[in-house]
Amino acid sequence: MAVVTGGAGGIGTAVCRTFAGAGYRVVVGYARSRGQAEALVGELPGGPHLALAADVTDSNGLALLAGAVERELGGCDVLVNAAGVTRFVPHADLDALDDELIDGILRTNVRGAIAAVRALRPLLERSRCEGGGVVVNVSSIAAVTGQGSNVAYCASKAALDSVTRSLGRALAPTIRVVSVSPGVVDTGFIRSLDPAWREEQLARTPLRRFASPEEVAAAILAVVRDLTFTTGGVLPVDGGRPLS
Repeated sequence: MAVVTGGAGGIGTAVCRTFAGAGYRVVVGYARSRGQAEALVGELPGGPHLALAADVTDSNGLALLAGAVERELGGCDVLVNAAGVTRFVPHADLDALDDELIDGILRTNVRGAIAAVRALRPLLERSRCEGGGVVVNVSSIAAVTGQGSNVAYCASKAALDSVTRSLGRALAPTIRVVSVSPGVVDTGFIRSLDPAWREEQLARTPLRRFASPEEVAAAILAVVRDLTFTTGGVLPVDGGRPLS
């Protein structure tokens, strides 16, 4: 059974579809996209699947989520931390990178991932899957390159990879923790941006295309199902972007 925070987002939706297709029961976690999450649940094969509130900035709400997962589905084998926020701000424009935006990014992208693990840890520890319970943090190559939507976003993903390393050590051997680190992913959000910016990003990517959400989801499933001796590491899905 897999819980996906940010499950109605571009990457989260692909993760939910991929895991349901592989036979997992899925909880589509949402903060504000209840309608989208419920519609997605109705489209997933197998089941039972659920759409549940999973605002990662609300620790009390996450405790309620964990209780509902145990009560309705009996346990949790996988947590995918796909919830994240950002906004484009030129890196040199520090005035536009105001305190509220910085705090919001760190609260969701870093504290939220830790809080979700904290809430679901007792269930993950009881997983009977090969290799134990698994946490997959959806990171970004911005953690390494320092190039991304804004400075705080890059910092949040670097912090998330650090969380992955720390928890990979601290929660072993019962829970594995891995970051999956995409480059630019071809979501609706990316397609809505300036075409000139997108062309520039393609030119900087050795494989000359963006990752699809399904490719990111496939990597996450591989971490859970196939890479059972991997923990505390970062798996890139970036088309070689850091090479250019």
